Amino acid sequence: MSTPSLENKSRWPVWLCWLAMVLDGFDLVVLGTVIPTLIKTQDLGFDAVGATFAATISLVGVGLGALFIAPLSDRFGRRNLLVACVTWFSIFTIAVVFAPNVAVFGTFRLLAGVGLGACLPAALAYMNDYAPAGSAGKSTTRTMTGYHAGAVATAFLALMVIPDWRTMFVVGGVAGFALVPFLWFKLPETLPAVISLPAPVRAAVPGAASSTAPATVPKEAGPAAEGRAGFKDLGRKPYPLVAAGVAVASFMGLLLVYGLNTWLPQLMSSAGYTLSAGLSLLLVLNVGAVVGLVVAGILADRHGTKKIVLLWFALSAVFLAALSVKIQNELLLNAAVFVTGVFVFSSQVLVYAWVSQLFPARLRGTALGFAAGVGRLGAILGPAVTGTLVAAGIAYPWGFYVFAAAAVLAVAALVLVPQAVAAAAGKRTAVGPS
Repeated sequence: MSTPSLENKSRWPVWLCWLAMVLDGFDLVVLGTVIPTLIKTQDLGFDAVGATFAATISLVGVGLGALFIAPLSDRFGRRNLLVACVTWFSIFTIAVVFAPNVAVFGTFRLLAGVGLGACLPAALAYMNDYAPAGSAGKSTTRTMTGYHAGAVATAFLALMVIPDWRTMFVVGGVAGFALVPFLWFKLPETLPAVISLPAPVRAAVPGAASSTAPATVPKEAGPAAEGRAGFKDLGRKPYPLVAAGVAVASFMGLLLVYGLNTWLPQLMSSAGYTLSAGLSLLLVLNVGAVVGLVVAGILADRHGTKKIVLLWFALSAVFLAALSVKIQNELLLNAAVFVTGVFVFSSQVLVYAWVSQLFPARLRGTALGFAAGVGRLGAILGPAVTGTLVAAGIAYPWGFYVFAAAAVLAVAALVLVPQAVAAAAGKRTAVGPS
């Protein structure tokens, strides 16, 4: 295999993983865009309780996929997992269109979530396999811009098609089906499958000899390198404290991400803003997220991921609390929501970037799946708690107070995580300053 051929293929993982995150971004906000319409029209029998159920059960599926399916990428490779999961997600996203009631709607969302839940950890693990040493922050945040680009596109689509909520799910499912052939034919073989091979054999495996691969997925020495990775490895020294701190921060981070994206339009409606204004602010929130991701990745690689993630969560708390004050000036309101998006969503992505740095390559998919899976419990709690506040008629301003408190708890948890983790002999330590 010639070097030019490898170089020509080197951009496919970047774009395909980015597009997989676009689908995740769709799933992030699609319920937030359709819930106000479903509640208002009571289509399929929806009310505030039914909407809370649908939001919660779909996130249960995403959590199950992240926690139990994503780690399979360390055993069977990222490519096959991504293809299977995107296909599964697309099937059940289309199925939502045919749901006759709230229960079936929720069931299809649960099943779609199982497929999509594994995509984020697998895609981030894939990208960090290829990332040059010291660039985990930029690699992770750049890939995750797709997450919020998808959210922005979905919010924009909602402005055009709502109240025709079924079109939202048709577009999401078709987009997934369109991506599958590219994942199958253009995504190179995954690196973890060749990590434990001898150097001469590894050099002959397609994709394993690329110029960037050896710098980020060195062959790990010792028996542990040859064994299969699993959650039990996260309980072995020196990882338990790291795993605990990351779990709490990821829980709080995804509570913020999903709580805001699911209920922001309804929160703003409760505050007296129009539905169209709420949808516009959802779009602004995610535009801010894209900007925040770009800035956060650069600063994390330059100044250390720990410093930046602590600062980002702290500023998230400040701006979330500030949104509890009703702002009459439209320009000022959009600016406040934009800045909130800059810090809130990139905070959670910085947690993923730090996980990619702290754990060795053979555990990367498992560690990211653990962080995302536990975090999905927060993603479940966020919409559930906010939905309860909505049903009780006190979502504004108390929803923003709850979100601000979650950001403060994330700061407290990450303070306890060591700046760097020395892995067992033969394994690399955290990349770059942390």
